[in-house]
Amino acid sequence: MGLQINPPCINPLYITGTDTGIGKTVASTALLHALRARGWRAVGMKPLASGCVDSVEGLRNDDAMALLEASDPRPAYSDLNPYALPLPLAPEIAAREAGIVIRMELITAAFARLRSVADTVVVEGVGGWAAPLSATLDQADVARALELEVVMVVGMRLGCLNHARLTARAVEADGCRLVGWIANHVDPGMEHQDDNFQLLQRRLHVPCWGRLPYQQIPDPRALAGRLERVDG
Repeated sequence: MGLQINPPCINPLYITGTDTGIGKTVASTALLHALRARGWRAVGMKPLASGCVDSVEGLRNDDAMALLEASDPRPAYSDLNPYALPLPLAPEIAAREAGIVIRMELITAAFARLRSVADTVVVEGVGGWAAPLSATLDQADVARALELEVVMVVGMRLGCLNHARLTARAVEADGCRLVGWIANHVDPGMEHQDDNFQLLQRRLHVPCWGRLPYQQIPDPRALAGRLERVDG
């Protein structure tokens, strides 16, 4: 049925997750395709990415490139991913090893340029919500500074109930607005998937925006059709 959006205003979104490796990029790119299918200009952003590889065009990150591919219009890579760090480590460590100081001003300026060419921006975080960006910068600082509403991606696997509830509480405790969650089935062998999903629906007080089935090679364009905003 597609993601239900109330025009004319689409608030920019911050996509966080219950952990690392739970499909934030899959959810973010599917969301970009869903927004574009509704006729909106939607671009992605990955403010900070570690594990970048050198190319003829400079350091590039696979997740950031996936966001770029799903964006329309296509922004400059340096705006979509202002901090590209070589080592596949926690951002604070990767930045330190690269001799880079993460500054909010650079992220804010890049976001403003993206916002000026699109109806909305889908900003993908790193790891789980509490993973710091630097010694002085948390992801909550970015969400607050850019006035982003938060969507939580729940990796559907053993432990997801605990991780989802803790993440939801942390987002709101940090003064940010959680507006929805997306179930991403990352473990095809998970038992009682429907039961776990229903438990989450009862315990998370924000609507589920959709369930993304397990795909060995995710197809964000196809998965976009699995997203729909459910109110209440």
